[in-house]
Amino acid sequence: MWKLLKYLKKYKLESILAPLLKMTEAMFDLLVPLVMARIIDVGIHNRDTGQILRMGGVLVLLGLVGLTFSLTAQYFSAKAAVGFGTAVRNELFRHINSLSYREIDTIGTSTLITRITSDINQVQSGVNLVLRLFLRSPFIVFGAMVMAFTVNVRAALIFVVAIPLLSLVVFGVLLVSMPLYKKVQRQLDRVLLTTRENLLGARVVRAFNRQPDEITKFDEENDLLVRSQVFVGKVSALMNPATYIIVNAATIVLVWTGAWQVDEGIITQGEVVALVNYMSQILVELVKLANLIITISKSLACANRISAVFDVEGSIVEKNHGKIVTEAEKARARADISAADAAGVEAAVPKVEFTGMDFCYAGSKEASLSDISFTAMSGQTIGVIGGTGSGKSTLVNLIPRFYDATEGSVRIDGTDVREYPVGQLRDKIGMVPQKAVLFKGTLRENMRWGKADATDEEIYRALDTAQAREFVDSKGQGLDLPIEQGGRNLSGGQRQRLTIARALVRRPEILILDDSASALDFATDAALRKAIRENTKDMTVFLVSQRATTIRNADKILVLDDGLLVGQGTHEELFDTCEVYREICLSQLSEKEVRAHG
Repeated sequence: MWKLLKYLKKYKLESILAPLLKMTEAMFDLLVPLVMARIIDVGIHNRDTGQILRMGGVLVLLGLVGLTFSLTAQYFSAKAAVGFGTAVRNELFRHINSLSYREIDTIGTSTLITRITSDINQVQSGVNLVLRLFLRSPFIVFGAMVMAFTVNVRAALIFVVAIPLLSLVVFGVLLVSMPLYKKVQRQLDRVLLTTRENLLGARVVRAFNRQPDEITKFDEENDLLVRSQVFVGKVSALMNPATYIIVNAATIVLVWTGAWQVDEGIITQGEVVALVNYMSQILVELVKLANLIITISKSLACANRISAVFDVEGSIVEKNHGKIVTEAEKARARADISAADAAGVEAAVPKVEFTGMDFCYAGSKEASLSDISFTAMSGQTIGVIGGTGSGKSTLVNLIPRFYDATEGSVRIDGTDVREYPVGQLRDKIGMVPQKAVLFKGTLRENMRWGKADATDEEIYRALDTAQAREFVDSKGQGLDLPIEQGGRNLSGGQRQRLTIARALVRRPEILILDDSASALDFATDAALRKAIRENTKDMTVFLVSQRATTIRNADKILVLDDGLLVGQGTHEELFDTCEVYREICLSQLSEKEVRAHG
């Protein structure tokens, strides 16, 4: 929690003024019982109408001044709380985006969504209430006790007994409820996870007619959340009746003690009324304080969850922030060698090189990839094939450094990817992931994710290569075609072609197509591969696929099997020498077709 307080720095003035103004308002509230006592003891006792009116005017004035201070304090506390919440939310979002796939996989998407929404809102509410009440309520409680001593010492001793009992109840409930609120928030994560999975997989759920099962599963998780909330609510609810019992018992004792003191002439009737008013003020403020404690309990639990995310450090750390100049770039920049010699230097250095690379996911006991070594030269097309779970996507995700190798190295242009600034590294790469993701906006806006200043001509050229121009033109809106969230107004194949075009717009040095044509028919897939081969001659292209026909014309094919590189070479070489590759090909094509298309 304390780590988050730094986000209140920009609101120091508001954070100081809000409680001070509330305390000032509290001072005026503490004067009200004394004015009432004077009205009773002087005005009413002496039947002095002028005194009653004057003291009544003082009460009105105290009320107006107190209201002014209260409204001003509310404004400052709200401004500080909302600003704090905004700052935390922005910083948490930035921090989450700095985490690698490894940390996001470990924490989980659903819990991150809960923490950046529900948890921050809860902490924001807690900050608002703390600034308004955390000083005011204790000040009223102890101030009322002090003022009671100025009225009558013997009667005020009742306050000395009541207030510690009330504090014991309040802080006892706080200690019990804090861990329970943490448990409630964890269960809320599970409900959100169930909801998210159900909504994202709605088509699958309905296709298998599993709605009743999913409803039952959700009901179970939700019922557990409700039971947890009800239980912690019952614990917290004990605070109000317990404080009412103590305060009302103290009031009874106070009235009884005051009655015989009035009979003996020790104190006046107005002073008894003042003491009862002070006890009533204590009751009201302790009820507020009880609710504040409940909110603080929730806020602290949520703040700890938020801090836990901030405490997670990204495993992708930039060693250098300055631009890395590769050998090829140095050669091109030299004036004492010819363009042909510079090109020779560039051609001699592998574009991508894996050397003895091992990779293991966080929490996994076994490596997902082991002892991977290969080179990809500039302009080559590299096919990556293997069974499900063989490590194809993991392999290509190491190139843009979405993950870091556990052992060995991954090099681009002769430089370890860990030496590059992340921005420079990823500017070299165009990535098309398995799942085609588009964002709400126009087609032009989505294409400019690849290159922020891309011209319409560059975008149309990329659409042509990606075999997307025809269906875009058929929509009749050109690059102003609206794209719904996730591209849900497009078919799966259309989304895939647009994501390919988005990567091609930037003209990357390395293009990675991670099984990104799985939704395309064979004719479109063939046309796409031909266009990429013709229009990306200067790029190093990685084609990940389970289709042998997709990668058979690649300059080099990598065959993965259970995390091992069991073969690399051309289609013809591997078909004759690699049993795994041969099995894949023959499971999809006849031997005659394989030989004919080889």
